[in-house]
Amino acid sequence: MNTLQVGDKVPDFSAKDQDGNTIKLSDFKGKKLIVFFYPKESTPGCTAEACNLRDNYEELQAQGYELLGVSADSEKRQSNFKNKNNFPFPLLADEDHTVINTFGVWGLKKFMGREYDGIHRKTFVVDGNAIVTKVIDKVKTKDHAAQLLGD
Repeated sequence: MNTLQVGDKVPDFSAKDQDGNTIKLSDFKGKKLIVFFYPKESTPGCTAEACNLRDNYEELQAQGYELLGVSADSEKRQSNFKNKNNFPFPLLADEDHTVINTFGVWGLKKFMGREYDGIHRKTFVVDGNAIVTKVIDKVKTKDHAAQLLGD
């Protein structure tokens, strides 16, 4: 797993969101962007994380941030997840792992004694020039916005 680090330039990417719209990194040029990766929609941890960001969305926006959620779920699943929880930010349906591989968040995981490949829950803050300014490796799902706003 070759994860992007603080100071790295994020290569431009494009992926479909929950509504089939193409979202590109270049759409956020000049803006601060939070890209959060989660393993699977509608699971307890992922729901808690995304809902915490939703509940603090106005504060994040007030500090100049845009948000993108990313998982390997289908457009339909992402759409259901977004609509069910009223998320005000797009969710990328990265089924082909384009964005996941760009950020380097796919790799070996361990859960209950089992090893498997999957998405690592990580969050990246990217500045308006596509440079990574912060990486959160240990996401607190119920208090994630505080991790982002705490600086």
